[in-house]
Amino acid sequence: MSRLDYKQAGVDYAKIDPLKILAQQAAASTAGNLQRHGLTEIAASRGESAYVVDCGEFLLASITECLGTKALVADAMRKVTGKTYYDLIAQDTLAMAINDLITVGATPVSVHAYWATGGSAWFEDEQRARDLVAGWKAACDACGVAWGGGETPALTGVVHDDRIDLASSCVGLVRPKTRLTLGDELAPGDAIVLLGSSGIHANGVSLARKLAERLPEGYATKLADGSLYGEALLVPTTLYSPVTEALFAEGIVPHYAANVTGHGWRKLMRHAATLTYRFHTLPHVPEVLRFLAAQTGDDAREAYGNLNMGAGFALYVGKADAARTVEVAKSVGVPAWVAGAVEAGPKQVVIEPLQLTFGDGDLHVRA
Repeated sequence: MSRLDYKQAGVDYAKIDPLKILAQQAAASTAGNLQRHGLTEIAASRGESAYVVDCGEFLLASITECLGTKALVADAMRKVTGKTYYDLIAQDTLAMAINDLITVGATPVSVHAYWATGGSAWFEDEQRARDLVAGWKAACDACGVAWGGGETPALTGVVHDDRIDLASSCVGLVRPKTRLTLGDELAPGDAIVLLGSSGIHANGVSLARKLAERLPEGYATKLADGSLYGEALLVPTTLYSPVTEALFAEGIVPHYAANVTGHGWRKLMRHAATLTYRFHTLPHVPEVLRFLAAQTGDDAREAYGNLNMGAGFALYVGKADAARTVEVAKSVGVPAWVAGAVEAGPKQVVIEPLQLTFGDGDLHVRA
């Protein structure tokens, strides 16, 4: 098969990111509106994964995220196995918001659901609806958050018939304020601890779907570990808030944190500082990601520049806290590695085992 990259799957960050930056610039001009409420923004949170407002005794963090196209994989796999998989993609949807929220040091408190369908007929499938609700509640319980409510619009003509667009918003507290994690203390010498991913999570799914169209057996293709390609894609995104909460209980406050989503390992230099992030250890690559990279013909730059490749979350901690951070993560069931270090130097991600470098010009997510 000919090579298949992310742009061919319909996702070109070079076209998407300029709008994000334009929106950030316009949004920043609205910060003064908080003054009428006696509040102020934490300006350094703009351009990060969650927005933070100073409420006096505590900080309030918030985020909205969507699942993307993973529901289409679930719908396709139901024809293969008879399972709906909506309990699994419910966790994915919540993870997209919660894993962003915790990057600023927040404890998730409440979530809201946005389930937009192509028509009211979607809700007639009782098994699918029950699985969605059950999975959503289970993910809330796993993270200790309250499910406050949501919106279920039937958007005929906007969303395709018998399809659903899943999204969630999340609010959290940074309390005490010293738990704020925006990189103020990020410095050369810090260790970088990578937390293992469970698979593709919910980024790169458009590429994975495009590949399925090329495979003779489609989503039913068997991987080397015996799993079906489609089911491997539907392994839910790891929820990382149990790790950050356990770290805080141990007195460890990271200097910075990054959720490895779109842009892959390029996201590891998301902070505005001019620093080098050098990696000497690679995490285990889940079989589905290894298969995806191999079958699309993507080289390491394409794969690590767009997919998580086994690293779902990064914690930047003081060197003295690195080993304990790994132990704490493992204690709540999340694999972790002391994988690299922060150095003085140009803004770049250097992955030594792959002889691969991403420079400052490879990431444009900040205004």
